[in-house]
Amino acid sequence: MTAPLIVLVGPMGVGKSTVGELLAERLGTGYRDTDADVVATAGKAISEIFIDEGEERFRALEREAVRAAVDRHTGVLALGGGAVLDDGTRALLAGLPVVYLSMDVDEAVRRVGLNTARPLLAVNPRRQWRELMDARRHFYEEVARATVATDDRTPEEVALAILDALELPERTGEPVPSGRESTGMTENGTTRIRIDGTAGTDPYDVLVGRQLLGELPGLIGDRAKRVAVLHPEALAGTGEAVREDLASQGYEAIAIQLPNAEEAKTVEVAAYCWKALGQTGFTRTDVIVGVGGGATTDVAGFVAASWLRGVRWIAVPTTVLGMVDAAVGGKTGINTAEGKNLVGAFHPPAGVLCDLAALDSLPVNDYVSGMAEIIKAGFIADPVILDLVEADPQGARTPSGAHTAELIERSIRVKAEVVSSDLKESGLREILNYGHTLAHAIEKNERYKWRHGAAVSVGMVFAAELGRLAGRLDDATADRHRAVLESVGLPLTYRGDQWPKLLENMKVDKKSRGDLLRFIVLDGIGKPTVLEGPDPAVLLAAYGEVSA
Repeated sequence: MTAPLIVLVGPMGVGKSTVGELLAERLGTGYRDTDADVVATAGKAISEIFIDEGEERFRALEREAVRAAVDRHTGVLALGGGAVLDDGTRALLAGLPVVYLSMDVDEAVRRVGLNTARPLLAVNPRRQWRELMDARRHFYEEVARATVATDDRTPEEVALAILDALELPERTGEPVPSGRESTGMTENGTTRIRIDGTAGTDPYDVLVGRQLLGELPGLIGDRAKRVAVLHPEALAGTGEAVREDLASQGYEAIAIQLPNAEEAKTVEVAAYCWKALGQTGFTRTDVIVGVGGGATTDVAGFVAASWLRGVRWIAVPTTVLGMVDAAVGGKTGINTAEGKNLVGAFHPPAGVLCDLAALDSLPVNDYVSGMAEIIKAGFIADPVILDLVEADPQGARTPSGAHTAELIERSIRVKAEVVSSDLKESGLREILNYGHTLAHAIEKNERYKWRHGAAVSVGMVFAAELGRLAGRLDDATADRHRAVLESVGLPLTYRGDQWPKLLENMKVDKKSRGDLLRFIVLDGIGKPTVLEGPDPAVLLAAYGEVSA
């Protein structure tokens, strides 16, 4: 029998996943989460298990997940918040290097918000948090070899405190990444990036690598009887191949063909999908798989969110844009005549498979369009991305570039960090909209014939100029926007005579508050902030800098 190096226990939101991945990286080992194991076994979200089968059933599944992990996992293991309530689970932890991560109620409010629904937190979350902790604290302390407080500490500081408490040496010889750069690496070279669950949602993994479709059945699970594969017309062969593969494994699999690109994001297309699901008897335990670019995964996620008030779905993005943006974070939606993504839902997937092989046949303009979102991630959070692009701009334009995998992984990590903290765009997540306010207005003005990344590129140059004119951004960083974007072939300008129409379009942007326009601007690289209600003259002047 093997045993984990470290077992992490503690309440929801304490950061077990983030700290666990950091520890695994520092120790040169693997990371495992029993909540994810339970979801994979049950084939549905933890919240659904609570609703459909009750807490007792969930605890039984959780106990078996802990038993399997303790028997076979030799790295870092994280348990669900209530796992220690079960007598059998506590017995399994006897003698293991268990660390209890603690936090007080004020820290819990800051991290996860106790005004959001959780399976065991309702009505008065603050009071019930205290009651839960009163009931669980002695169990945490009973199983733990060490207790590490997380209040006012960064994940890195918590990880170091755990290593000190257990007297475990770090792996040496390689630099240790910080923050979300810690990920799991499977034996076949696939990178696994964890998206933490927030606001009552479950955590899920984004896998980046090659030959990943074999992971689909494990994500779908045994409870699903039917699977609907949604794909664009341009990927009819791929969609049918996925359907046939799933059918050969015993699922009742159907393929639903969507129009290409933004033409798929209409209520008529969504209604067509609902009809197909209804005619095949699709139930709440069945699963939707979206195979395609960002528009396809947007529609697949929205259909999944709206069918029977929410069914599980899996994203298989096949474009750069789909991998680094649309498929990560759970924002789903369709367009209306009034604007882009005005109808939608927050409905995170059960998993995301980013198979880099899909990029090999992507047209160059589509590939370059996706680079806009990667460069955006560099400006708002990870300047290493900008360094990599500047070092080899021609390589950044092609999937065969030396840094392709790293650029995509770094961009996903940026978004993972943000959406793990703010699922529903109540605060931090707004920074992901850098350049998007003008971009969405351009897309609407062009009747969605412009590529999203091209519009975002112009939008970022506009945002940089707006930040410069508002006295927020230095000249060098504003100019760097133009240099980096132009180096990979992205546009920097738009028609100057369209400003009145664009201004009207921006007033119905999702980030606006009433008639108050809001823009994400930079105080410097990696320092995004909100600029509310800028002077109309400053807006016009900024647009003048991107006018053709």
